[in-house]
Amino acid sequence: MREALFVKQNSEKWKDYETLQTENPDELAHRFIDITNDLAYSKTFYPKSKTTAYLNGIASVLHQAIYKNKKEEKGRFIKFWKYELPMLFFNYRKQLLYSMIFFVISAAIGVISAKYDDSFLRMFFGDDYINMTNENIAKGDPFGVYKQQGEIMMFIQIASNNVFVMLMMFVSGVFLSVGPIFYLLRTGIMIGAFEYFFYSKGLGTQSILVIWIHGTLEILSAVIAGGAGLILGNGILFPKTLSRMASFKNSAKDASKIAMGIVPIILLAAFFESFVTRHTEMPIWLSLSILIGSFIFMVGYVIVYPAQLFKRTQTQL
Repeated sequence: MREALFVKQNSEKWKDYETLQTENPDELAHRFIDITNDLAYSKTFYPKSKTTAYLNGIASVLHQAIYKNKKEEKGRFIKFWKYELPMLFFNYRKQLLYSMIFFVISAAIGVISAKYDDSFLRMFFGDDYINMTNENIAKGDPFGVYKQQGEIMMFIQIASNNVFVMLMMFVSGVFLSVGPIFYLLRTGIMIGAFEYFFYSKGLGTQSILVIWIHGTLEILSAVIAGGAGLILGNGILFPKTLSRMASFKNSAKDASKIAMGIVPIILLAAFFESFVTRHTEMPIWLSLSILIGSFIFMVGYVIVYPAQLFKRTQTQL
């Protein structure tokens, strides 16, 4: 069917659905199922058309209306982690991918800058930190910085700082997505330069086995926080069929859920950094187990499981 005919046959119905002049749960459910079917058809035959974007907007409004009128069920907390957050990861996978791309590019910039400019590391990290690390390397304990403070106090400081920084990455999205890009560039350059510093000292492998025990969760959480900031900014920049204010409200709500959803992961990373990373003498197999396990968890929960959940949802429609 041609798109013009498809629109002509259904436009009046869509206009009625868009007004939402009913609070009857059964009627709302009927409208949502009907509009979802039309959206699936439109995505199949006109994936990049304005019609598809328009139907997606109506479906979102109907979904919110159903959700608002639905009685709160037991296990809401569990359902958020099991269904809602993973679906947000899937729906905004492009923004998360863009965030990862920005981070990888900036990490490469950090490596190149540290390699070809001897003063770059001192400019970025400060003389005190570089001198201290060089002293630790000379003593045979290159990662001694993780042992200088008690576990509990270190956890409190790292956890509060990392949560604050990543929430700032999210909130800065209101500056038309420029804020999270800045934070991603800064973080990526720092990580790239930091890793090259140890690589240049012949400690590249050891740094991965030690630092990435907590760094895997921490850095990937930063990428997700940057993605949440991009979602927030894109809601302002690209409202599509919604008004700019309505688009901003929707994106702010979803981005907030993603930002808050990764807080437990940030806290777990802070726990690893405070209580585990300091044990630089641990067996390689144990270090690799934590590192690889963390990576598999992040990829599984943010990429693989959401895709499977989406396919399961589509099958049930």
